[in-house]
Amino acid sequence: MEHPLEKFKFCPACGSQLFSVNNFKSKRCGSCGFTYYANPCSATAAFIVRRTVGGIAEVSGSDELLVVRRAKEPAKGTLDLPGGFCDMYETAEEGMRREIKEETGLDVAAMHYLFSSPNVYMYSGMGVHTLDMDYLVSVKDSSADVKADDDAAEALWIPIGKVNPADFGLTSIRNAVIRFLAMVNG
Repeated sequence: MEHPLEKFKFCPACGSQLFSVNNFKSKRCGSCGFTYYANPCSATAAFIVRRTVGGIAEVSGSDELLVVRRAKEPAKGTLDLPGGFCDMYETAEEGMRREIKEETGLDVAAMHYLFSSPNVYMYSGMGVHTLDMDYLVSVKDSSADVKADDDAAEALWIPIGKVNPADFGLTSIRNAVIRFLAMVNG
């Protein structure tokens, strides 16, 4: 596997070409001494379940999961969960609310953190290391029309019992769906 900073050839502080691998997650400039660390980007994904009451313990195969179809690469055309990258100065929860609103038009009522996992998200030919944070989310009106927008080409409700992890094109999302279904099926 290539170093996460392999594509960065020049020191971002002084422009020197003496910018080389320092350790597994950083590069150091031989001219000015600047060290740059490749820490993971924060990303979120929402398990939005259409149901009437209850938490994760009560989610069943007859409840429905809101999924979106990816409008852009990577994995264009495959299923995904609403979510995405957190912006600077934004909490994971704020990022989750914003992404759900942007991709579905829905407003978040409540969210419950489930789990996280490391990921490498391929973008513009570069592996972007992320830390994906997955949430169980309820929306203010699950009967409202969902309006796919932004990165989502389509939004649809699928009975949880019919969710197929193989339909999700991003490895980290597929793995999160597998973990979620194992929690639901218990």
